[in-house]
Amino acid sequence: MSSIVVVGAGIIGVTIAYELQRRGLAVTLVDRDAPGKGASYGNMASVAVTEFMPASRQGIWAQMPKWLLDPEGPVRIRPAYMPKLVPWFLRFLAASRPSKLRELEAAGAVLCQRVYEDFDALLKQTGLTQMLTAEGCLSLYTDEAEFKADREHIDILERFGFRYEIIGGNAIRDLEPALTTKIGKAVLFPDNRSISDPYKLVTALFERFEALGGRIVQGDVAGFEQSEAGVSAIRLADGRRVVAEKMVLAAGAFTARLSALLREHIPLETERGYHTQIVEPGISMRHSIIWPARAFMVTPTAGGIRVGGTVEMAGLEAPPDYRRAKILVKRAREALPELNAERATEWMGHRPALPDTVPVMGPSAKRRNVWYATGHGHLGLTYAATTGRLMADLITGIKPPVDMKPYRVDRF
Repeated sequence: MSSIVVVGAGIIGVTIAYELQRRGLAVTLVDRDAPGKGASYGNMASVAVTEFMPASRQGIWAQMPKWLLDPEGPVRIRPAYMPKLVPWFLRFLAASRPSKLRELEAAGAVLCQRVYEDFDALLKQTGLTQMLTAEGCLSLYTDEAEFKADREHIDILERFGFRYEIIGGNAIRDLEPALTTKIGKAVLFPDNRSISDPYKLVTALFERFEALGGRIVQGDVAGFEQSEAGVSAIRLADGRRVVAEKMVLAAGAFTARLSALLREHIPLETERGYHTQIVEPGISMRHSIIWPARAFMVTPTAGGIRVGGTVEMAGLEAPPDYRRAKILVKRAREALPELNAERATEWMGHRPALPDTVPVMGPSAKRRNVWYATGHGHLGLTYAATTGRLMADLITGIKPPVDMKPYRVDRF
């Protein structure tokens, strides 16, 4: 039986490990934390199949100066971290060329078009179908001007055949009575469904993985033992070794540190995201909501209501700035005037962000027995089942159902 080590026990790593174990490999998960305790713990619980657009598109560039100058804006760069971001931003700029944008849109759309085929299969195999809700997501606009500002997004969805429905007036409140009457138009994305608790999904998948014979080793990865054949073992900070015939690096925003030890540099940054989990919100919601002009999202999940969003570029080491979470709650109350946030917890996590918004999935260009699955950005949960399927195909020698060239590690 072939043995393989998957580094990273978030939703991506656990799903890959489960799929490989299911296919007959002996899999060991390695992570410094318990499964699901990283970015997967606090994501917005959204299977967001309509959100694959590159962040470098023109509509974002047009708003960036205003956002950066606004202390409460949706994007913040800590000044001390700015010099380290220059190479990443140059690649981000390169990804904004019109011809390049079309390539990136297609690469994201290909993944999103097969999300439910893979997600439904995964949930059925594991007996977790009840964790996927039936309701979609509402995108909110106060007026026609806000709607037109987001029209680029909808035009891209039309081009790739994703479903949406434009709703106006009282029909919006019929769907979500708690919404303010200031919202004059909304777009329903029926296929942007939610997970009832994203952390519990990771832990439940991990339990299925263990039941199949998979194991986990908790510890910090400090280095790798290498030979001409590739990586032969992982060295942990406490001196332990984990032998590996094959290895997948799926450690989210921390993957670049590990790939650098293999002299394979990935332009991976962390977009630090914040959420507030409200235990007794005083309102009920069926749909998740996003308000593009205010750049936040609200999702009913984890037994309450979760408010999240924002992008903070400050690296992996800087302490959280929970003022960002409070700003999001302030924005959410504009949409949901009766929202009660007295009983709430705040959280910050590291989204793994590549400058072209397209994940890395595939073999190393430098080590023959190493694969990468990282850089899923805001779509880790959305892409999880598809990533598990595609990576397992690659590793077991099966031709994947999609062209994997757009996701190669050496594309930059």
